[in-house]
Amino acid sequence: MDFYRIQDKMVSREKLMATVTRILELRSRGLSQQETADRLKVDRTFISRLETLGELRKGQTIAVIGFPILNKAEIQELAENEGVDYMLLFTEEERNDWVSSKTGSELLNELMDLIARVKKYDAVILLASDYRLRLMKGLLDGEVLTIEIGESPLKEDKWVDPQEFLRVLRGVKSARKFKTTGR
Repeated sequence: MDFYRIQDKMVSREKLMATVTRILELRSRGLSQQETADRLKVDRTFISRLETLGELRKGQTIAVIGFPILNKAEIQELAENEGVDYMLLFTEEERNDWVSSKTGSELLNELMDLIARVKKYDAVILLASDYRLRLMKGLLDGEVLTIEIGESPLKEDKWVDPQEFLRVLRGVKSARKFKTTGR
C-alpha cells in the first residue's frame, strides 16, 4: 500500500484510487454528480473537476438504438465506421432472447439502466416501429432522430436502408462538428 505524508496528514493512495473508481462507476451508471457526491460524502465540485481532468474529448455524443433489424451487421458496421459512441441493435430473435432470459425485476432494472445510460448522449438515432419510436422519444432528452421501420407490432426483422441511415448519421455528425469548431 502506498502512503504519502503531506504535512501532518497521511494519505492512502489505495483509498484515493478506490474512491475515484467508485465515483466513475456511479456516474457511468447514470447517477448525477450531486447524487454521487452525497452517496460518497465528497464535494460535487470535486466530481466535476475530476471528470474535466479525465475527459478525452468534447463534443456531441451519438447513440444508435434499433430493433428488429434484418441487416443489423451492415448498420452496425456503418455506425462503427462513422464513430458512433454507443450502439444497441437487435434482430427479432436477439430481442426475444434478451427479454425472455430475464425475470420481470431484472428486465425492469436493465431497462431503467439503459434509459439512464442513453439519456447521457447528446443525439440518439432510433430505428424502430412507429409506436416504439413515440415511446422512446418521450423518454429521452436531447436530440432524438427517428427512422421508422414499420407499424407496430413488429414481429419480424425489418431492413433498414443503409443510405438513409448514413444520411441521418452524417447529418448529426456534421452538426456535431459545427458545434465543436464553431464553423
